[in-house]
Amino acid sequence: MNLIPVGVLGTGKYVPERILTNQELETMVETNDEWIVTRTGIRERRIAAEGQATSDLCYEASLLAMASAGITADQLDLIIVATITPDMSFPSTACVLQEKLGAKKAAAFDLSAACSGFVYGLANASNFIATGTYKYALVIGADCLSRITDYTDRNTCILFGDGAGAVVIGEVPEHRGFKSFELGADGTGGPLLKIEGGGSRNPASQNSIDQRLHYIYMAGAEVFKFAVRIMGNAADEALRKAGWEKADIDLLVPHQANMRIIQASLNRLELTDDKCMINLDKYGNMSAASIPVALAEAAEQGRLNEGDRIVLVGFGGGLTWGASALVW
Repeated sequence: MNLIPVGVLGTGKYVPERILTNQELETMVETNDEWIVTRTGIRERRIAAEGQATSDLCYEASLLAMASAGITADQLDLIIVATITPDMSFPSTACVLQEKLGAKKAAAFDLSAACSGFVYGLANASNFIATGTYKYALVIGADCLSRITDYTDRNTCILFGDGAGAVVIGEVPEHRGFKSFELGADGTGGPLLKIEGGGSRNPASQNSIDQRLHYIYMAGAEVFKFAVRIMGNAADEALRKAGWEKADIDLLVPHQANMRIIQASLNRLELTDDKCMINLDKYGNMSAASIPVALAEAAEQGRLNEGDRIVLVGFGGGLTWGASALVW
C-alpha cells in the first residue's frame, strides 16, 4: 500500500490576555523573580479568564490554523484535542469544539498524554490521512493548567500557564511532511506527576478536596532527571528513523517546561540556541499547548522555510514522551 505524504498545512495559536508575572507570584507564595528565572527561565505566564474553558482556547487557535491552511470547518474530517484539562469529563472537548466550529462531518475525540499529547495527536491523525481514510485533520494541543494549579505550592505554581496551539494537516508533496514519529511511555513513573482526585479511584468528595487531590502533584527532581534523559533519547530516535543526522536539524521545537531541560537537549543534539524555538519565558509550561504554540510562533516569525528540517520533542505525565521529524 502506497502511503500518502502528510504534513502541516496551517498553524494557529491562542493565549489568554491575562498575564501572571513572577512579581505577582511573589505576593502569593514565598518566591522571587530571580529564583524563578534562574531555575526555570520563566518570567510570566498566561491565565484564562473567568468563564473561559479549554474549548474556548481551542476554538480561537483552530480558526487561525484553518485560515492559514485555506480550508473551512466543513472540510475537516477529524478533530483531535490533546488535553489534560477538558471542559468536562464528557462529552469530549473535541466534540464541544466540533460544535463550536460547525465541523459537522468531522470525527472528534480527546487524547490524554499530558505534555506529549500534541505529538501523540499528530501521529494518530497523520496515519488516518496517510492511509487515505481522511483528507484533512485538525490537531490541537490545549490546556488550562491554571484550573488545576495549587497557588499555595511554590514548587509548582511558578511553572504553569494556559494556551492552545493548532495545526491542520493533510497531503503534501512527497519531499515534505512527517518523516518519523517516536512515541513512548513508562507507567512506572506515573506517581511522579499526577492529579489523584476526580477520577473513578478518588471521586470528588469533601475528603478529596480537603487533601487537595484536585491539583497537580509533581516530584520535581525526579521528573527533571527523566526529562533531561528522555528528550534527547526521543529526538535521537526520531532522527534515526528519518535517516537524519544531528547536523541536518534546522529548528528544534521542544516542550517548554524548563530552560535547563531545553539546554540539555540542545547540548545532546549539538545545536546552538539559534536553532531552537524558545518562548518559555513568556508562557511557562502550557502542557500539550507548548509545542504547537511554539511551532505557530516560529511560523509567525518567519523561522520556518519550505524544506527546513524540524524536530518536535516533548515529555509529560504518564510518564510519556514523543518526537517527530518533519520537513516543512
